[in-house]
Amino acid sequence: MHLQYLEAGEGRPLVILHGLLGSARNWGAFVKRLGRHRHAFALDLPNHGGSPWAEVMDYPFMAGEVAAFIETLGRPAAVMGHSMGGKAAMVLALSRPELVERLVVVDIAPAAYGHTFAPYVRAMRAAPLGASAKRSDVERHLAADIADPAVRAFLMQNLEGGEGGYRWRPNLAVLGAHMDDLLAFPQQPAGACYQGAALFVAGADSDYVRPEHRPAIHTLFPRAAIEAVPGAGHWVHVDAPAAFLQVVEPFLA
Repeated sequence: MHLQYLEAGEGRPLVILHGLLGSARNWGAFVKRLGRHRHAFALDLPNHGGSPWAEVMDYPFMAGEVAAFIETLGRPAAVMGHSMGGKAAMVLALSRPELVERLVVVDIAPAAYGHTFAPYVRAMRAAPLGASAKRSDVERHLAADIADPAVRAFLMQNLEGGEGGYRWRPNLAVLGAHMDDLLAFPQQPAGACYQGAALFVAGADSDYVRPEHRPAIHTLFPRAAIEAVPGAGHWVHVDAPAAFLQVVEPFLA
């Protein structure tokens, strides 16, 4: 599968993986900034953005596709993933550690969650795209189910088209069907761990990385450091970009 990507810079590679219903576009500014120190790539994961669609959507599958991409680079890469992308990055590091120079996991833990995006997927699928003359018509429909304007703005980044009609870039049918896989974290073999350097970056105002997650983090990633970014929720890099970079850049450099 040929994954689409944005890139900037040169030198040691950095691969960035977005979260559920996101895309490489969400990380465009960070690709440019982090490209000052590395050859940075932000990927569109399968069933997202401009990358191909598939009928499967779980973490071993995503990790395998990212591994294939890194293999084309000819050298190990630093890997940074947010939320769903963070889980894919963790599974990659655990299953193919020789490909991961170091690991950054943004506001997610190796655990199962109840924070489902299923209502967002349902609202997007129910939007009357064929009857919408303007993007604002689509957003107005989403507003009936999604009150938070910031979340709606995030989801609307997935809408493409114009006078000829609109379409959602993600494969919403497959994402909805595999939501349980995306909420879970795959069971790892006994003794599995990634011995490389790892940094877990949490939003101080988020509940995705909790004290009860720390034992699992340190068991699977014994060299992990955990840092909380003040004033940030789940979308740490959006809520506090400067503070996020202050934590991440030294680790990647």
